Amino acid sequence: MIWNESKECMSRDELMNLQSKRLVKTVDRVYHNVEYYRKKMQSVGIEPGDIRGVEDIHKLPYTTKDDLRDTYPFGLFATPMSEIVRVHASSGTTGKATVVGYTRRDIEIWSECVARAMTMAGIGRGDVVQVAYGYGLFTGGLGAHYGAEHLGATVVPQSTGNTKKLITMMIDFGVTAIACTPSYLLHIAETLENENLLGQIKLKSAVCGAEPWTEAMRLQIEDRLHIKAHDIYGLSEVMGPGVACDCEFHQGLHIAEDHFYPEIIDPETLEPLDANQPGELVFTTLTKEGLPLLRYRTKDLTSISYDKCECGRTSARISRFKGRSDDMLIIRGVNVFPSQIEAALLEMSGTTPHYMMIVDRTNNLDTLEVQVEVEERFFSDEIRELENLSKQIARTIQMAIGLAVKVKLVEPKTLERFEGKSKHVIDNRKLI
Repeated sequence: MIWNESKECMSRDELMNLQSKRLVKTVDRVYHNVEYYRKKMQSVGIEPGDIRGVEDIHKLPYTTKDDLRDTYPFGLFATPMSEIVRVHASSGTTGKATVVGYTRRDIEIWSECVARAMTMAGIGRGDVVQVAYGYGLFTGGLGAHYGAEHLGATVVPQSTGNTKKLITMMIDFGVTAIACTPSYLLHIAETLENENLLGQIKLKSAVCGAEPWTEAMRLQIEDRLHIKAHDIYGLSEVMGPGVACDCEFHQGLHIAEDHFYPEIIDPETLEPLDANQPGELVFTTLTKEGLPLLRYRTKDLTSISYDKCECGRTSARISRFKGRSDDMLIIRGVNVFPSQIEAALLEMSGTTPHYMMIVDRTNNLDTLEVQVEVEERFFSDEIRELENLSKQIARTIQMAIGLAVKVKLVEPKTLERFEGKSKHVIDNRKLI
């Protein structure tokens, strides 16, 4: 719920008034503290006084990943580095990371948003939460960690990489909730079944995110583990996990609208769309200090409903995502672009720029095979030379994208050529 000063659920009018006040403050903040934004606003003839509330948000320019890359690493920060207490980052198409900075207040708000999401998932004080997202520059691990602590739950900072150890701790520590990717949770379920350990766990709920997943996958997780599984959404540029989450009715993800103002736009015309119309999701941060963003284009395709939910919450809800408006892939929670693979291959000798990425799902985990054309001479060499080249390519790609991949070397002119836009991805995962 989003509460007013009387500790009552906010009406839409009360919420819009709060959003308007916070938007005006945010616009003034970025205009006077971020040179890049000031020049961008001036280029379209906008000054802070022109924005009197959310009804004027359409006057503001959009922000994209390219803006973060162009100002790498700290050019969009609105506070001095002395006030930044943490930095996160995600990979980009050119090898440059998109960098996010948080003040102490930002971390507090982030923790509160994740705690709200976990509350929607039935998690509370007294629960033991196993965090099986990756820790580090990725926002998932620490985001879920701080949110669970804010809630008063006990946190097991498991991360990923050793499923058997995770299961041992799940049983021994009496874990009642888990935060991880949905595909990894299915892998955990399969391991529990194979080891005949399902009867020994106390798990009751899960908050899953960082990759697209279907309603069918959610139902399968719930059926196999006898738990309630919830979809949590976020992105590092806007904050991290906790921007939105679904409740027990699973009729869309409730947005923390007091901190993030949502819009849906036509990805082609960039014109705003009405409620329940599918388009690209755009967020404006309303309370962030370190990296406030105006009209950030997420590239995620969805729709927004403002109807009151069966759970009683009045916050806007985004529907399950239909895909993205660009070619980014999410594999095991990591953002991967074909251009990253291409850039890695171009750094090497012996390879050609022709490649194909094949994404699949094996044993409930995403897999990536990269087929690479290599020079003719390698196919006349010893098998050992091919094996060495394959290992070298695999290492280079892993360094570029942060994921282990399977590499298959193919002879020149094996892969299909295209007269129009080339195709570098075959995604065999079934996403509806």
